[in-house]
Order: sequence, then C-alpha cells, then structure tokens
Amino acid sequence: MTRLDAERFQVHFHAIGDRAVREALDAVQAARAANGRSDHRHHIAHLQVMHPDDVPRFAALGVTANVQALWAAHEPQMDDLTIPFIGPERTARQYLFGDLLRSGARLAAGSDWAVSSANPLRAIHVAVNRALPGASGDEAEPFLPEQGIGLAEALAAYTAGSAYVNHLDDETAAIEPGKLADLVVLDRDPFDGPPGEIAATRVLLTCVEGERVYTADNL
Repeated sequence: MTRLDAERFQVHFHAIGDRAVREALDAVQAARAANGRSDHRHHIAHLQVMHPDDVPRFAALGVTANVQALWAAHEPQMDDLTIPFIGPERTARQYLFGDLLRSGARLAAGSDWAVSSANPLRAIHVAVNRALPGASGDEAEPFLPEQGIGLAEALAAYTAGSAYVNHLDDETAAIEPGKLADLVVLDRDPFDGPPGEIAATRVLLTCVEGERVYTADNL
C-alpha cells in the first residue's frame, strides 16, 4: 500500500470482515505516514462488519466508505447464512452507515453488480429503510434501523460520493453550469412520498454528457 500510494496509485480495497477493514485502514495509515497527504482518494468497499473503534478512522485518514446498501436488510443470506455464524456481537456491527456518517466519513455507494441488483433506487430504499422493497413477515423488520440514513444522504452517496472517488466531482454529480449533463429523470420526486415507496421510483430518461441514452418505453 505504501509503495502504491508513493507511485500515485489510488487503492480500492474490498473488506468484508472487521479484521479486513482494520488492516485496510492500517495500510492507508502507514501510507499517509510514509508519503504524506495527497489527493489519492483511497476507498474501502463492502464494510459488512466493522469494529466501532475503526469507524472514526475513515474521516481521520481521508478514506471513503464505499458501501453496497442493498445488502443491509433481512433476507435469506443475512438471516440464514450470516447471523447464525457470526453471533450477536458482530451482527450488531453490520453495515454501519449511520455511524459512519455521524463520524464525518464520506460515503460513496455502488451495487457490486452482477452479484446483486444494479438498480440504485432499490439500494437507496434499503439505505433509508433498512428493509428490502416489498418485504413481508420477518424480512419486513428493519435491520439495525439506527444505522439507516436519510434519503438526501443516500442519494449523495450514489451521486456525489461516487463522483468524488473517481475524481469526477469537478465535472458531474451536480446540476450546474459547466458540469457534464449526466442526468436521470424520475417519474416522481422521491422526497414527496413515504420512505417505504422509494423503490417504486422509475427512471424515465437517462442522459450522458447531454446525449439521451435511455428512454422508458411509455415515454
């Protein structure tokens, strides 16, 4: 990590467990100590389980938390294949989006497609509600609801946060003169409806650099 940082590489880590997250943060800390601060926007993806002591280190080290929000919900992979094996203590440390934001960390967000849905609106729904769209029964129970984040923060993670880690924040992630016209048009204002209906939002139109690349069939 120290060598890559010195050679001007920006490092993208994948870290699922609490030890992996800590070792990734330790690596960035070592690089910062050896090479000084830079505009390398190192980021750690997934962050399923974290130790609380490591949460404030993201802001302190300038590391972006790259999250995949769709997974932060009750569903068979969580309830049958994860919680029974990691136990109650680590279960309570999963997908700490709220704690990260409260600590001052920057969030970026993505899908990790093709192993999960590429639809960001479904993931934004889970980031806010901590439950899958349309869930029923036990799966409708919010998973660690105190770790939910607001709709504005979730949208920012999927737009400005992702633009930031890709050094595109001067070109996109806002509707302003001089920026690229990378835009989507939705069929509703998601802020006007209840949080439980965020995932029902549909994309009507997508533009990349001002050019239309997608139009809904009924538009």
